[in-house]
Amino acid sequence: MISNQILQNTIDGLKAISRVDFAVVDSEGKILATTVSDIMEAAKAAIDFAKSPAESQEVAGSQYFKIYDDQQLEYILIAQGAGEDLHMIGKMVVFQIHNLLVAYKERFDKDNFIKNLLLDNFLLVDIYSRAKKLRVRTDSRRVTMIIECDDGSKESNILEILRSNFAVGNQDFITAVDEHDVIVVKELGDNEGNTDIDKVATSYKTVLEKEGILGVKIAYGTIIQEIKEVSRSYKEAKMAMDVGKIFYEDREIVAYSELGIGRLIYQLPIPLCKMFIREIFGGKDPEEFDEETLTTIDKFFENSLNVSETSRQLFIHRNTLVYRLDKLQKSTGLDLRIFDDAITFMIAMMVVKYMKYMENLEY
Repeated sequence: MISNQILQNTIDGLKAISRVDFAVVDSEGKILATTVSDIMEAAKAAIDFAKSPAESQEVAGSQYFKIYDDQQLEYILIAQGAGEDLHMIGKMVVFQIHNLLVAYKERFDKDNFIKNLLLDNFLLVDIYSRAKKLRVRTDSRRVTMIIECDDGSKESNILEILRSNFAVGNQDFITAVDEHDVIVVKELGDNEGNTDIDKVATSYKTVLEKEGILGVKIAYGTIIQEIKEVSRSYKEAKMAMDVGKIFYEDREIVAYSELGIGRLIYQLPIPLCKMFIREIFGGKDPEEFDEETLTTIDKFFENSLNVSETSRQLFIHRNTLVYRLDKLQKSTGLDLRIFDDAITFMIAMMVVKYMKYMENLEY
């Protein structure tokens, strides 16, 4: 169904061209769009016209036309004006509105198809038969992207902004399956990869921020080769969004292929995480480490366990850094100067972060 605003914009434009007034009403005479204020009597007459077998009719100087959607009466067009061409102009407007109906219905059908595809609601045979009917290519390279913001903006606002600012081709889709996220299924060229996807994501983010939507985060899955794999790319994008919030808070664009070890930790059951933390830290809560210790650990990892470079960047003596590492070893049993111990400690801290995130979700 075409929105009333689209109908209004259409007949406003056609009036400017033809200098004829138009009104669009439904079969019960309800006015949906009009270019003239005094249309109530003509709208009432449309009720009788709707019941008649005529496709077009002149009543009291106004021309009436029926507009169908799949043989179902959808609208009645009323044309008012002087001149012998009124009937012909009315037929042209009917043709225009009918084409809008077809286009919007196809867009609606494609939108529903993509939503069900994302949610994995189709049998394999249905995917290809419906894609063929809707003229959606089945063998294009695509990627699924999720767009989310943390400023409370509704997905409908994001959806409208993206659709109005980006010329979406027949093989690109911008939709939503819930009230939180907007999903883009983007067709890619043969040589396009993550760098190109990052550029597209950045352009989305820039446009949204210009419209006042803040805290935009975008995550995307792996590139898929067939239409049937869209749901997999969507699930990967969802995981990338969640894992990004836990382990990569500073990243505004997150790729599933770049999640690293965070992706594995995200799939661990909480009881196993708790057991692992008990084994590593005993009864000590890792969050009890003071800020100085945490800063030292982060900088040490950042510099690939290089003592000299870490002490230089922290503006402390090498012996001071060694003292801090020795102190940490006594409390945890892990010497971060040894690669295996460093890896164990890093994973443990990531597991703690994951557990805290999941705990907050429960509240």
